[in-house]
Amino acid sequence: MKPIEDVTVQDVLERASVGRSTFYLHFRDKNDLLLSQLEKFLEMMSTSLSMRKEESHRIVPVAELFAHIENQKELYRILGDAGRLNDFFDLAQGYFARGIEQRLIESRRLSKLPQPEMGARASALAGSLLSLLRWWLDRGTKEPPQMMDELFHRMAWNGLQ
Repeated sequence: MKPIEDVTVQDVLERASVGRSTFYLHFRDKNDLLLSQLEKFLEMMSTSLSMRKEESHRIVPVAELFAHIENQKELYRILGDAGRLNDFFDLAQGYFARGIEQRLIESRRLSKLPQPEMGARASALAGSLLSLLRWWLDRGTKEPPQMMDELFHRMAWNGLQ
């Protein structure tokens, strides 16, 4: 893969087998395409437990998120090299905060909390998730994703009590 800054709209058009007018009908430029794809991924990941109606103590699919990122290390390295990894983390904060809040509401374990406090806790947990992800990436993804899922949820529920 070549660096993001070296990828042109023409490269995208050829790879996707679409015309220029079709591309510009959907996206302003290649950065808009990148952000759009990151948002789709984050929306899917942050709501997947609720969408599946998973009945568990999990408030975010940590194992699935970490496994995906582990399998796409090259893409995340390229995002980092291009200085775009912060775009991912900035977007992820909002998506995961909303998804976690939804899961906390669904769990009914904190039903007596006022909404602003629920939102604050969800935002803090999303920040913790992303901090844990950075730590895991910085260490070279040594720990298995399932172990990271268990660790996050232990920390989350201990902190929520």
